[in-house]
Formats: sequence, structure tokens, C-alpha cells
Amino acid sequence: MRVVGEGRGRSGGLKDGRQEGRGGSATGFECDTCGKAFSGSSNLAVHMRTHTGERPHVCETCGKAFSQSGSLAAHLRTHSGEKPHVCETCGKAFSQSGHLSTHMQTHSGERPHVCETCGKAFSKAGQLARHTQTHMGERPHVCETCGKAFSESGSLRTHMRTHSGEKLEKPYVCKTCGMAFSGSGHLARHMRAHTGERPHVCETCGKAFSDSSNLAAHLLTHSGETQKPHVCETCGKAFSRSGGLARHMRASTGERPHAYETCSKAFSTSGDLAVHMRSHTGEKPHVCETCGKAFSESGSLAKHMRTHTGERPYVCETCGNAFSQSGSLAKHMQTHTSARP
Repeated sequence: MRVVGEGRGRSGGLKDGRQEGRGGSATGFECDTCGKAFSGSSNLAVHMRTHTGERPHVCETCGKAFSQSGSLAAHLRTHSGEKPHVCETCGKAFSQSGHLSTHMQTHSGERPHVCETCGKAFSKAGQLARHTQTHMGERPHVCETCGKAFSESGSLRTHMRTHSGEKLEKPYVCKTCGMAFSGSGHLARHMRAHTGERPHVCETCGKAFSDSSNLAAHLLTHSGETQKPHVCETCGKAFSRSGGLARHMRASTGERPHAYETCSKAFSTSGDLAVHMRSHTGEKPHVCETCGKAFSESGSLAKHMRTHTGERPYVCETCGNAFSQSGSLAKHMQTHTSARP
């Protein structure tokens, strides 16, 4: 530690460990490691723990340790259930004042943190920081067991439970199919599989997506910045996101980690599972705006729309005959090859 702005007094000694800066304010105490300055030595001492990793304040209930006594006090409320900070608008209570401040923005609609890439706005700086990683493709949190990478530390912690066998609490249950989730955000994203909602729209071409990360990946196709750093070591195929590579690998290994508890049928992707669940629920969220016919899959709706538009995108290279479905083209090709099924 060194005192910032050390100066000589009239007697030639130091000025009580401080020097008057411009405007008469004391310049304070500076961290030797990062150069950050503080008004008091005690504040500097607390700050130094961010470098040393020291966490002297320990919860007697669960053993979790903290660098500051205030953080421990806030943590203790998770055990006691105490929520002293109450929203005057709706009455919702919180254990920490910061959580209340963030909640208040849901009433005011304030979202001061704006993404410079796509314009999406957030109420918290941390939310913006996590969102920007979807544009950069950054996934700094890596599982040491299997190598899977995540953009958020919380996602990695949840994933680690799949290796440790620790039971993950899933209090958020889908009322449509009964599937349970550990977070409300996960449930909200899952519900889009039932409703067909795609709130994230590309301003360039109008294509819509159910998840913001899918939109972020799509935007790169317009900017020309598309990168595919995730390469399959078996066949060399490259992907822009690690999730794409993971799904591709399952096609090779036959791994099907997404199982439906009702019939025990398993799938390689969560999207395939969502579509299968509709065969049990009878749900058909994709509706034709022309005739009202409904479908369980967006692809089926796309095929159906060609009956209205007359579009025939599948063309025979031999005779030029065109078809609305790839299967029809495949059958037609047999007339040229004389193949018999």
C-alpha cells in the first residue's frame, strides 16, 4: 500500500498520510496491484481481498465465505428468509436493496444498458455483459470434466451437477406438458416451443427466432462476420457455436440425452423432444393464416403453405420438372434411373 499524493509539510514530514487534492479533497490510499485509489485504509484493505482471494466472513450454517461482512449479512437472509426491502408499488419483498432497485425497473420500464450491436436493452449491466457474449461467441466458463463451455458461470454450475449426480431442484413446471426447470427463464424459453412465439426478429430480413442467441448467430450472416471456430475432429465440419458442434457430434455417436419420461423415447436435441411432446399433448401451435389449418411443426406448415403459393422449389436437373416437396422429387428421380424401391 502507498499513500497517494504524499507531500512534505512545513516541518518537512508527511502530511498525516494524505495530501489535499484539487478542490480540497483528500486523494487517499492506492492499491499497489491495480492502482485503484480509496479514501480510507479500511476500504483499501477490503479491496485487497479481491486480489488475495481472502474471505474471512464465514456463514456458520452452510460454510460459504465472503470477503465483506455486508455480503455475509445479505447471504444469511437466504437462510432466515428475511426480506426487509419491500416494493411500495406491488408489495414484493427482497433480501437485498440491490435486488429491490433492479425490481423497480420492471415498473418504470427503465432499461439503461443498451447493446451496441443489436440495440437490445437491459435493466442491469450484468445482463448486458452476458448478452454481448452471444455476439462474440465467447464462452469462458469451461467444464473441466467434459470440456463443454458456457457463457455464464451459473450455467456451468448447473451443468456440473450432471457429473456430480447432485439433484437439481426444478421448481418451475410447465403446465402444458409437465416438464420441470431450475429457473423461470428456462421455463419461459420452453413455453415458446408450445406457443410458437418467436419474439426476436431480425431487422434486416424479418426472420424471427425464439431465442436471442439464435438471432445473434443469424445477424452474423448479414454482417459477413460469420466465423465457425468449432470444428468436428472426425469429419472437419465447422460450426459457429459449440452447441451446433455438440448436436452434430450426437448424430455421429448416437447419443440422445433428451428423454421424455412419459414414453421413454429419447432425442439428440431439446428441439426434437419439444416436437415429440406435441404428439402426446396434441398441441399444434403453427397455424396457416390462409386456411386456419394447424401443425405441430414449423416445417410442416412451410410445406403446407406451398399448396397455397404454388411454390415448387425442388427441381429435377434431368428434365426440369419441379415439385413442392423433396420426397416427391426423390420419387420422380426413380423414373430416370429406373430404380425400384
